[in-house]
Amino acid sequence: MVENVLWPAYFDAGLTRSEGRRVPMDLAVDEPTVDEIADAVQQVGYDAVIERDKTYSREFDPRGRVLVKGADDTKNDLVQAIGAYVELLRE
Repeated sequence: MVENVLWPAYFDAGLTRSEGRRVPMDLAVDEPTVDEIADAVQQVGYDAVIERDKTYSREFDPRGRVLVKGADDTKNDLVQAIGAYVELLRE
């Protein structure tokens, strides 16, 4: 089973691409949480597992990460879809 790792930095509007953001600015949000990302993963139809004690390699403070179980999409497609849902959850 494929397992993808999603870090909050992937969706953070306060970061540049070189700092870890993977979605375009129109899908990025300020300081996304693992809870928002997990909710978005479930909206897309996959199971999400939150690991709160993990730290992204380009950051110093732990913000956690979300594991996505059984995703058939490519990682880029998955990140784009999750980014769209995280943005919608903020509206």
